[in-house]
Amino acid sequence: MKRIQSWFPTQIYCAPLLTTGGDKLNRELLLECQQVREFDEEGQRWSSKNYPGGYTSYGSMDQLHRFSSTFMELNRQLDRHVRAYAKAQDWDLGGRRLEMTDCWVNIMPFATVHSLHLHPNSVVSGTYYVATPKGCAGLKFEDPRLASFMAAPPRLAERRPSNQVFVTYPASAGHVILFESWLRHEVAANPVKAERISLSFNYHWA
Repeated sequence: MKRIQSWFPTQIYCAPLLTTGGDKLNRELLLECQQVREFDEEGQRWSSKNYPGGYTSYGSMDQLHRFSSTFMELNRQLDRHVRAYAKAQDWDLGGRRLEMTDCWVNIMPFATVHSLHLHPNSVVSGTYYVATPKGCAGLKFEDPRLASFMAAPPRLAERRPSNQVFVTYPASAGHVILFESWLRHEVAANPVKAERISLSFNYHWA
């Protein structure tokens, strides 16, 4: 046995949603995300109080996978990735399955921030990127053990990837990122003028 082994990994999944035909679906999703923002007056009011500078349908239309055939197709494609993620985690689902419960749009103009948070009452959460202008902020994850480090010395500037305290995944249109819902994450202020558009979602063990 090796003297030092790594245990209790935090697994983050990142892949293109589709290997072919993804551009067409993405164009349709972009159009519908913009349309949702235009007519969702309740979401606009919620966002003005809770998401300064940006728009999210989280507080108004959070089940977009039941809204149109375009979002239903996204749900169908995401299911494949969630099954692969569950397999990599060695989860025993006991004949049940992971099912999407929530899906909402996030539009981040210049300087909009998505502060550090997690997704309670879910198993798998994720993001699908619709529009990612060059230089826009990525998705930053926090080491879940951070509160337990106590008197630990700081890490070296040149440290191994597995010893990072934070890791940021670049935002890339057409890609999906999956993670366990208890993992805290955030998006820093969008540094570019163009809008960063994504869809967030949760899966529950049904």
